[in-house]
Amino acid sequence: MKVKVQKIDGKAAGDVELNDAVFGVEPRADILHRVVTWQLESRRATARPTRERSDVARTGKKFGKQKGSGGARHGARSAPIFIGGGKAHGARKRDFNPSLNKKIRALGLKMALSTKAKDGLVIVDSLELKDAKTKALATAFGKNGWNGKVLVIDGESVDASFRKASGNLVGVNVLPAAGANVYDILNHDTLVLTKDAVAKLEARFALAGGAK
Repeated sequence: MKVKVQKIDGKAAGDVELNDAVFGVEPRADILHRVVTWQLESRRATARPTRERSDVARTGKKFGKQKGSGGARHGARSAPIFIGGGKAHGARKRDFNPSLNKKIRALGLKMALSTKAKDGLVIVDSLELKDAKTKALATAFGKNGWNGKVLVIDGESVDASFRKASGNLVGVNVLPAAGANVYDILNHDTLVLTKDAVAKLEARFALAGGAK
C-alpha cells in the first residue's frame, strides 16, 4: 500500500510503502472490542479492602458477664460496634487482572492501524519544527485539516520540540511507537505517524512473527 508523505507544514515529501500485513488487515469489531475491553480493565486499580470481623486480631474472650450489665451480650472485642473492631460490610478486594493472549492483542493493533489507514491516517517525514511554538503548530494543524482529536506517534522517542509545542493544544496527544495501542488509536479522529514510527511498528510485528 503506497501512501503519500508530507511535512508538518503540509508540503509533499514523497511516498512510503506500507506493509499490507500491518496496515491492510480487514478490521473485525469483535477483536477490537476484546482488546479495548482488556485495556480498560487493565487500567482499573485494585480497591483497598477493609478489615472485617474475621480479619481483626483481637481477643475472643468474653469480657463481661452474660447478664446484669444492662448492655448487650458480647463474646468478642472484634465486633464492629467496638473501637478497633472489624468493619461491617466493608469494601472487598476486587482484582481486575484480565488476560488476553499476545496474538489477539497484536491482531487488534493491526486492525486499529488498518482502520485508520482507510480513513484518518497521515504520514509525515518527521516532527522537527522550524518554529517550535504552540501558535505556529496550531496554525499548521488547521492548515492540514487535522481537526478534532489528533494522535501523533513518533519513532523511538517523541521529538522534544514538538512535544513541548503541542503540550497546550487541546485534543492533541503524542506517543512513542512503543506506546501505540488500540484504544488511543481508535479514540482519536486523526492518526499521524512519522516514517520512523511506521518503521518501528512494522519491525515490531516482524520480530513477533506477525508480518511477512
